[in-house]
Amino acid sequence: MMATFKNMLAMIELELRRLGHDRTEIYSRAVQPILWIVIYGNVMSSIRAIPTSGIPYIDFITPGVIIQSTTFISIFYGLTIVWERDSGILKKLLVAPVSRYSIVVGRAMASGVRAIFQALIILPVAVIVGVRFLPNPMYLILAFVVIFFASGGFAAASILVASFMKTRERFMGIGQAITMPLFFASNALYPVQLMPPILREFSIVNPLSYVVDAVRGLLITGNFSNLLGDLIAIAVFDMVMFILASISFRRIIE
Repeated sequence: MMATFKNMLAMIELELRRLGHDRTEIYSRAVQPILWIVIYGNVMSSIRAIPTSGIPYIDFITPGVIIQSTTFISIFYGLTIVWERDSGILKKLLVAPVSRYSIVVGRAMASGVRAIFQALIILPVAVIVGVRFLPNPMYLILAFVVIFFASGGFAAASILVASFMKTRERFMGIGQAITMPLFFASNALYPVQLMPPILREFSIVNPLSYVVDAVRGLLITGNFSNLLGDLIAIAVFDMVMFILASISFRRIIE
C-alpha cells in the first residue's frame, strides 16, 4: 500500500514538471468548455426550455461541463501511455521493483493533476459570466477531491483501452467514441428524467452521472442527499478500472 502511494506521488510530481514545461494543452482544451458555458449556457438560459428545479440553466450545466472537460483529458491520457510504449519508457517501468497495479494507479491518478488545473481555468470564467457557486471553501475543496479521484478512474479506463490499441490514431478514434456518449447520456446538460427510457437506464451505470451529481451538489445546489451514494459509486468505478487496467497493462508492450 505504501509503495503504491509513493509511486503515485512520484507520478504526480512528474506530471507537475511536465505542466511546468508546457501548459499549452491545458489552455487549448479549456476553450471548448468555456464556449459551452459562455455561449450554449447563456442561449439555453434565455430559452428556459429545460426544467432545472429553479436553478439557472447556466449554473446547472457548469458542473457537467467541468466534468466533461476533465474526463476528456483523462480518457485521452492513454495517448501518453501509447507514446511511452513506442519510446520504450514503459519497458523500463515494468522491470522496476514495483507492482503493475502500483504503476497503473500512479499513472492514472497523475491525470487528476491535469484535471484540477483544467477546472481552475474554467471556474473563474464561469464566475465572470454569472454562475453562482456556493460560498463555502470546504465544498469547493471536496469538489476538487471528487474531480481528482474520478479523473483517476477514467484515466485507468483509458489505460485499459490503450492496452488493446496498437496506434495512437486508433486510440484517438476510440477515445472520442467513449467520451461523447458518456457526456450526452449523463445528467450533465439536462435532468435524467427528460431522457428516453433506454438512456435513463444507461445513466444508472454511467459513472459520469455520479461525478456530475456530486460536484453539482457541492458547488451549486447544496443538495447532499445523494452525495454518499455518488462517492461510493465513484470509488467502485475507480477500483474496478484500476484492477482491469492492471491486468491488461502488460498487453501494451506486447
